[in-house]
Amino acid sequence: MAKKTAIQPTRIEDYPQWYQQVIRAADMAEVSDVRGCMVIKPWGYAIWENMQAALDRMFKKTGHENAYFPLLIPLRFLEKEAEHVDGFAKECAVVTHHRLEPGPNGGLVPAGKLEEPLIVRPTSETIIGSSFARWVQSWRDLPLKINQWANVVRWEMRTRMFLRTSEFLWQEGHTAHATKEEALEETRLMLDVYADFAENWMAMPVIKGEKTAGERFPGAESTLTIEAMMQDRKALQSGTSHFLGQNFAKAQDIKFQDSEGKEVHAWTTSWGLSTRMVGALIMTHSDDDGLVLPPRLAPRQVVIMPIIKGDSDREAILQYCRGIERDLSESSFMGEPVRVLLDDRDMRGGEKKWHHVKRGVPLRLEVGPRDMAGDNVFMNRRDTGESQSMGRQELITNIESLLKQIQSGLYAKALKLREDNTVRIDSLAEFRDYFTAENTQKPEIHGGFAMCHWAEDPSLDKILDELRVTIRCIPFDEPEEQGTCIFTCKPSTKRAVFGKSY
Repeated sequence: MAKKTAIQPTRIEDYPQWYQQVIRAADMAEVSDVRGCMVIKPWGYAIWENMQAALDRMFKKTGHENAYFPLLIPLRFLEKEAEHVDGFAKECAVVTHHRLEPGPNGGLVPAGKLEEPLIVRPTSETIIGSSFARWVQSWRDLPLKINQWANVVRWEMRTRMFLRTSEFLWQEGHTAHATKEEALEETRLMLDVYADFAENWMAMPVIKGEKTAGERFPGAESTLTIEAMMQDRKALQSGTSHFLGQNFAKAQDIKFQDSEGKEVHAWTTSWGLSTRMVGALIMTHSDDDGLVLPPRLAPRQVVIMPIIKGDSDREAILQYCRGIERDLSESSFMGEPVRVLLDDRDMRGGEKKWHHVKRGVPLRLEVGPRDMAGDNVFMNRRDTGESQSMGRQELITNIESLLKQIQSGLYAKALKLREDNTVRIDSLAEFRDYFTAENTQKPEIHGGFAMCHWAEDPSLDKILDELRVTIRCIPFDEPEEQGTCIFTCKPSTKRAVFGKSY
């Protein structure tokens, strides 16, 4: 008989539906009344806040300052950069009127047509560029390094909570530099920041590399990316950093006087990461019982659950638990106080347990009369399911090492999944076989990452579209080697990562 799980269907049975059910069971978000949008509930938002706080510290450590720019962008701003506009045009939401008036049937109708349509920002290169043009006059004003925490609207037709919604939260960094070399260095630096965050905070291994010309950010000269493998073996683009060259600077007239008195255009970059990372977190670590969280990002790292048999021992057990709560709160993990919750709600123990299991709390501590009498706690790990009795003082002394074990264990497990499902392929027939599901009507989990020689050519598109496969990136750490493109038979010196994606 198969093990009963809290989440139905399981990952193997129906991965997309499993993903939605994990979100619901953990009470992270819900579908909004607004088409294509979601409501992020407190537990889900707390995870995003922890991500935001960690990244914000990293950005400021690298010399970036936060600012805020308008949500609405004049149409003429986007028209200045044709390639950029073409990349986002189909996803843009457009404001054309500025007021509502009573309609003929008791409703409201738009009135007061705007002289110029306004675009709800799909990204902010153009509106930020206009400010940069005013702020930058001399080489002494550079580098200019700005970050914005904001919301973005891209009118998606097919949505999935956290992964792809019409409105989402993100950060977007924008910088201007005096030289090409400085801008290229910035582009790589911020990708390294994203990779550091993904691996050391999210416990999610990533591949760093460069996008091909066909996959670049619209208007960029190069796009760098971190790519992660989810448990269904699909790739998730998790953060991107763009070298924009002088394209946007010329379009937005970002010029400065250099040290020799010549007027030249700046070199710019942009880089972004969104609430998609919450989706990545879910799909990297969660299991068939619900959400699994790495301790560094968990809103609560430890939950204490008093087991009260009767009124006579209630106060004594609660007092004992409050002492554990205090001691743990005064302990630290990775330089921050341990985030602990004493859950003393009057409800059945099993119901309370599963509430926290499905939310992914790393450690659960059960405390009953027998535990209190022995100065112990009964500890449960969310990542492995292991349970054991432990002395109270032993727990307090070892709490940081326990949480570190969970953090590193989750990373190791995710890395093994990627390594076990990454292959080197040297023929088109093998490539087709690798990415073709046995059940085409309801595809099972299949494929993974394929490392293949390739050469840029339009003929690739037809084959890749047919298999729903994309070139994820050209990895930085992939050594050069002589080979032959499996699609065109042209000479190749490097392998790229291929995979199915979201």
